[in-house]
Amino acid sequence: MLVWISPLLFSSSRGLRSACDAPERTHLPLCSRLQLASREASPHAMASSHSSSPVPRPGGGGRDGIFRKERDPPSPPRFRSIRSLPDVCPKEPTGEGRGLCDGPSVVAEHDRWTVYSSKVNLPAALNDPRLAKRESDFFTKTWGLDFAETEVMPSFYLPNITREHFGPYLQETAQRERIHERCKTICPNKDDVEAVSSITSNHEKSRAELEQVPKIFMKPEFALEDPATFNAVLPWSHFNSAGGRSSRDVASSKLLQEKLSHYLDVVEVSIARQISLRSEAFFHAMSSQHELQDRLQETQRAVAVLRGRTANIDRVMCEGPLRALRTALTRNNCVKLHNKLKLMAAVHQTQPTVQLLLSTSEFVGALELISTTKEVLQQELQGIHSFRHLGSQLCELEKLIDKMMVEDFSMYARSDLNRSLKDEPLILEKERLESLVFGLLRQRKLDFLDIYSDEMILAAKVIVTQCVAESVLHIEEIDTEVVTKLADQMRVMTFPQWFELLTNVFESFLLFLQRIKVTLNVIRNVVLEVLSSNQKTRLLEEAAAGSSGQEVSPGPSPLQGEAELAYLTHEGLFISDALNEAQQQQQQQAVLDQSPVVGSRVQQSRVEAASSGSATGGTESSVSREQSFMSGENMMPSDLELNRIINNLQELLHTASDVSHDRCVKVLTARAKDGSLERLSSAEFVCLSQAVEGFVRDTEELSGRRSISLRGALQSQANRFVHRFHEERKTKLSLLLDNERWKQAEVPAEFQDLVNSIADGRITLPERKIPGPEDRKPTDFLLVNGQKYAVVGTVLLLIRIFLEYCQCVNDIPSIATDMLTRLSDLLKHFNSRSCQLVLGAGALQVVGLKTITTKNLALASRCLQLVVHYIPIIRAHFETKLQPKQFSVLRHFDHITKDYNDHISEISAKLVAIMDSLFEKVLSKYEVKAPMPSACFRNVCKQMAKMHEAIYELLPEEQTHMLFLRINASYKMHLKRQLARLGVVNDGGPQNGLVVVDVAFYTENIQALKSLERLDLNMAEIWEQKR
Repeated sequence: MLVWISPLLFSSSRGLRSACDAPERTHLPLCSRLQLASREASPHAMASSHSSSPVPRPGGGGRDGIFRKERDPPSPPRFRSIRSLPDVCPKEPTGEGRGLCDGPSVVAEHDRWTVYSSKVNLPAALNDPRLAKRESDFFTKTWGLDFAETEVMPSFYLPNITREHFGPYLQETAQRERIHERCKTICPNKDDVEAVSSITSNHEKSRAELEQVPKIFMKPEFALEDPATFNAVLPWSHFNSAGGRSSRDVASSKLLQEKLSHYLDVVEVSIARQISLRSEAFFHAMSSQHELQDRLQETQRAVAVLRGRTANIDRVMCEGPLRALRTALTRNNCVKLHNKLKLMAAVHQTQPTVQLLLSTSEFVGALELISTTKEVLQQELQGIHSFRHLGSQLCELEKLIDKMMVEDFSMYARSDLNRSLKDEPLILEKERLESLVFGLLRQRKLDFLDIYSDEMILAAKVIVTQCVAESVLHIEEIDTEVVTKLADQMRVMTFPQWFELLTNVFESFLLFLQRIKVTLNVIRNVVLEVLSSNQKTRLLEEAAAGSSGQEVSPGPSPLQGEAELAYLTHEGLFISDALNEAQQQQQQQAVLDQSPVVGSRVQQSRVEAASSGSATGGTESSVSREQSFMSGENMMPSDLELNRIINNLQELLHTASDVSHDRCVKVLTARAKDGSLERLSSAEFVCLSQAVEGFVRDTEELSGRRSISLRGALQSQANRFVHRFHEERKTKLSLLLDNERWKQAEVPAEFQDLVNSIADGRITLPERKIPGPEDRKPTDFLLVNGQKYAVVGTVLLLIRIFLEYCQCVNDIPSIATDMLTRLSDLLKHFNSRSCQLVLGAGALQVVGLKTITTKNLALASRCLQLVVHYIPIIRAHFETKLQPKQFSVLRHFDHITKDYNDHISEISAKLVAIMDSLFEKVLSKYEVKAPMPSACFRNVCKQMAKMHEAIYELLPEEQTHMLFLRINASYKMHLKRQLARLGVVNDGGPQNGLVVVDVAFYTENIQALKSLERLDLNMAEIWEQKR
């Protein structure tokens, strides 16, 4: 490196000298000026180097043209402290600390090129431009780009050095370091002060010289290829363009050449000065390089000695133990290979064992064996060439088992639901069902309940068909060839036959639901067992995770203890590779330790399969099923899915109940299509209603949910029945009223017994008694709570009719509201129609009565009073059959009671009005004259006696008193008016005496009537004057 740096420095120095000479040198040729500058160079410029190389000098100085440097006198040795390498990269002068200084300078010779003319320096050699990535790392530059940094494991014998280890040393040298820093600040270096002043002056001089160079040469985009730049540098306008070379043109070209040469010299001198500023750094770098090479040689020799000693130790102490370790490792590998071969033999027998299990419908065992084998293939036997197709074969076999299980479950459901309902167990092949459900759950075939639901719907249809067919076989009147449809066959049956069929259908569906419930309970138990198994597995995993965490956390890693052995047995270069190999060996050992367990598990599965296949009728225990679930837990449904299946089981039972009700509704509507159910008698409909309610109640107990379809159909039929029932009785009542002659009827004993039962609180129709010789005779009056009621025959039948309504409500509580409304309508109809016939005199045209007598009116009033007496009893009875929210319909009875009372009042007013018109007619002709009593008063007393005779036995005594009081008041009003018209006053005169005689006669005759002895007539009011 010094070979080419020295002439460069000399050339720079000569350039500086020549630049400072007199102006007359500027016109010399460049070669002469360079030689002159080199001869005038100062000899002490090379003082900074202690081993300069000879520099070629073509101008003389020796025979071989080589310049010999003069050596300086020896100076006393100086010892300097080792300093770090300076920055070898040239820097631009800043003018702040160091300027240009004198030093060796070399200007390139243009006459011949030698090896010393090379311009390659140390930074250029290190910064190879061919490298893709220029890094400052020594190893990368020395060994190439392929050298990669690798993490080196720390040595186990070297301690971890921290800053605390240097604490004592730093405390001892802290005082001396502070003194040294203080001295450096107070006493700066003399050489540095002189160098600063010299550099400052040289920098100002070089700046002045560089300012002479035109700015165009300093531009970054300077290029002579550009015509404008070329014309600016070489102005051809100074030359004669007409052709030919004149002496002036020659002088101009020489002058231009000399100017450009001068610019070149200025630039070269400035460059040489900059290089001389860094000469000391280059020489120091070379000296440091030599020292580094010496130290590397010593290190190489020490490493060679260490390797020799390590080889001797390895030969003497390590080869035998390592051979023993390798032998033990080989033995372990052989044991592992033997276990692997046994495992392969067990796996090889998987397919025959699965076929054996499938032949006995042991789906769970087959699936467990397939799952275990697949797990072994993926973990212990991965990459075995002979088993490369076994995994796909097992997957296909597993899909085949899925299809077989679904088909087998469908066949089981079909055979279980369609078997005979008589003399059969509730559950069919319980173990087979459990095995199928376990297998379906394991394979996550959670839609098997849909299959069961479809089969259940089909079986429900078959049940109705079978029941109808069995009933038709026992009925000779039905020709199945003529009447082919089931609905037509049911309509042809009589009600007892059809009712028997309906009862059989109900019984069949109850047995059907019981079987379904038992089957679903078995499935639910299986699902609950799987759910509990999942929970146990989860608890075991949590416990294992907790225990493993407690064991691993406090103890050291086993890899640290095995690191030395791994490093000793490893044949590589780095301990990290040895540690990775130790980790892999430990993992393989753990897997191989499990392989005998897995192999034994496969063998155990095959043995269990063989034993279950050889034993006919053998079943799996709950323990083995639980183990199979725990081993195949990844395939099993989650807890959420299992809970959803449990809910679906309950919904399926509800669906079965709904389907049963729907099929029964079909039977009911098929019979009611021609209106035959509407024509049933009350007793028959009550029997039908009781049968339906009993079936609904039993299905609710089985399924736990209330179905409304059958109740709704019954309610619809009940509404039709109620409508027909009401219309029949209303029509019957209308006919009775239209034929009623309103005469007192005899009361048969059965009606009296009926009234007595009502009085005892039994609002029901009594059973019909067989007539015997001791039967009682009819009576004239109906005794109700000790009171006599003279009634017509229509009212007696009316009492029986509303008892029929009450009996229907007792038998069919669901129609209470509708029946109450219809009964209210019936009572209103009786009231309005009786009013039309009696008060409205409609009976004159309908029945042909000559007139409506007072007896007719009194009898009608008493009949109405009897109905009013029973309305509260009917109301109380209906109130017990209604829901609290339905009590509002009871207000109909209040309106009816008011209407009846108004009607009774109108009848009483009618009786009074009859006598009032008689009084007005008779008393208008009354004259006060003898003989006494007068004929007018005799006629009045006669009519009063007839009135009393007509109503006395019909109305109670209290009502008779009240009626005659009203009649007497009317009589007094008309008599008083007639006396006022005649001018008779209470003055004791003859006329007054005659009137008193007539009045006494009237009073005597009235009080002589039965039950009117104490009637207060108060006849003195006839003499009172109007106010």
